[in-house]
Amino acid sequence: MIVKAKIMIVDDAAFMRAMLKDILTTLDYEVVAEGSSGLEAVHLYRRLKPDLVTMDITMPEMDGITALKEIKLFDSQAKVIMCSAMGQQKLVVESFQAGAKDFLVKPFNKDRIVDAIGKVLISK
Repeated sequence: MIVKAKIMIVDDAAFMRAMLKDILTTLDYEVVAEGSSGLEAVHLYRRLKPDLVTMDITMPEMDGITALKEIKLFDSQAKVIMCSAMGQQKLVVESFQAGAKDFLVKPFNKDRIVDAIGKVLISK
């Protein structure tokens, strides 16, 4: 029996969460939670400990990079893929420095998502 990876999607835009959830469920991943802010992401992560998190950078209450740092303090093994419409080099670098495993640029490319999630899930 194949165990489905449990994934949490965090993005303040509902349509982006829906788009990503649609892609992930067709790839047979289980979306265990959705959050719309960094603060929500931290609370949900602590409660659910998903296998992987996709996290937007620009969100209300707490941005994605701050949320990533909080999650890493709680679980140093957390696997987080950052997402942003802004392909700004500075944010990509900041994300990796904070512990992100990969970075996806919006609008999402399904093949790139498949590749990123596959690589991150098998990494230690």
